[in-house]
Amino acid sequence: MSSPPAVHILGVNQLGHESANDLVCQGRDLPWLQETLDDQVWNKWKVTYRDVVVLDRNNRPAAVFNLTVHDLARPADYDSLRALLLEVAR
Repeated sequence: MSSPPAVHILGVNQLGHESANDLVCQGRDLPWLQETLDDQVWNKWKVTYRDVVVLDRNNRPAAVFNLTVHDLARPADYDSLRALLLEVAR
């Protein structure tokens, strides 16, 4: 049986919300990036608050999964996101 593909997860904070970056990162090991004026990925990708934007191997958006609509505390939603991440990673 082959092992699942590698999936890398990181957060991207929206421009203008930098003040809480220290709190968000405190006690966590999730990589946390800050959007800049030069990049503005939230606008380019049309991100909605709590979106998980899944990138393909070329770092292009392949899917979006919103955590407000899909609560990861529900096993079906958790399983759906996991399956989506693994599918795109293959």
